[in-house]
Amino acid sequence: MTTKELAERLELKGLTRMFEKPVSGVYISDMVSDVIANAKAGNVLVTLQVHNNVIAAANLVDVSAIVITRGRTLPTEAISLAERAEIPVFTTSMDSWQVATRLYEAGIR
Repeated sequence: MTTKELAERLELKGLTRMFEKPVSGVYISDMVSDVIANAKAGNVLVTLQVHNNVIAAANLVDVSAIVITRGRTLPTEAISLAERAEIPVFTTSMDSWQVATRLYEAGIR
């Protein structure tokens, strides 16, 4: 699955331009240090956090995309950072559990 297919399947709203990348898994965490230590390249990061450090951690790990839950959005500066790093960022009104369930149903583990 690609980030574009993921966005369509989960009906995610894009906060950045679409950068189509392959998705190989998912990591769910709201702690930046946990993301850095445990997320894998190609994962979709599902989080509630909306600050610049989330983008920095995602870039360091080389995640495929970020999904921000509960309808939250990023500040303009963080959106700019994500665009420069070519990380697609999406938002959804779903909570992390609902996103995890939908990802599982889509075959993303």
